[in-house]
Amino acid sequence: MRKVAFLSLLLLLAGVGLFGQPIEAEPTSLIRAELDWYWWAVLLFSFTVGLGVIAVVAGVGGGVLFVPIVSAVFPFHFDFVRGAGLMVALCGALSAGPRLLRGGIASMRLGLPMALLGSIGSIAGAFIGLALPTEIVEALLGAAILGIVVLMLLSRRSEFPEFTDQDPLGRFLGIRGSYMDESLNREVDWSVHRTPLALATFVLIGILAGMFGLGAGWANVPALNLLLGSPIKVAVATSGFILTLNDTAAAWVYLNGGAVLPLIAVPSVAGMMLGTRIGAQILPRVKASSIRWIVIGILGIAGLRSLVAGIMGAM
Repeated sequence: MRKVAFLSLLLLLAGVGLFGQPIEAEPTSLIRAELDWYWWAVLLFSFTVGLGVIAVVAGVGGGVLFVPIVSAVFPFHFDFVRGAGLMVALCGALSAGPRLLRGGIASMRLGLPMALLGSIGSIAGAFIGLALPTEIVEALLGAAILGIVVLMLLSRRSEFPEFTDQDPLGRFLGIRGSYMDESLNREVDWSVHRTPLALATFVLIGILAGMFGLGAGWANVPALNLLLGSPIKVAVATSGFILTLNDTAAAWVYLNGGAVLPLIAVPSVAGMMLGTRIGAQILPRVKASSIRWIVIGILGIAGLRSLVAGIMGAM
């Protein structure tokens, strides 16, 4: 942790060259003030700590909350917020992925084919997102966020999906496995079906993740669980593994395009990581269903705001 903190500090200081002068807020941001660069870093760190806590308690990915809410509250350019959002989603997935793989819940046989096509989609989405006018991307983000809200309202989670037989492609790729479910104290065997449809779906998920910098946990889990038929624990764990590959692929496009600023990315990642640790500690004491409805409300407002701002800006 000390090495990570030291590296974060170096990256933060490197951002001074890019934001050495006071930053003046844009009229559309909620924070309307002219502050020195370090105050923006402090505000962003404090804000993302709260987002990290909410993300864990509500059971949603930090990237889904970060991009629409930070773009609405802070006066940063939309491209920089999307670049930082990918870093937030990537670091969160990297922190959990190795432990889940060692525990045998995450499946590389399930994750690799989906991640391969998802990475191709995320690279294409990142190029599309940086090429399109900001107003159009912001409007599309608003529509995507509202779609996520609808998905959160309608989605159901099946702990152990049931289907008659594995499809030929899934059987050929060997997408099956087993894990020890400690809550049931037994070994759970699983396989998948509708593999071709799922592969096509992950291309689309990758495009959306790369275009908006959201990460894709919000879509990965329903696709793995409801579409492919993997148990919910396998879906959640494997989703983190897929994120590490998809977000890395898209992040390189944003890095190469100069859309990842240390002054925005470093406080965001550090704050989100700290917030998720705090959220994990308080999760057993909080009624998650109530927080989930709060998150749905916040995302709905942020998505509507992005949609309206994008449409008004394009007119």
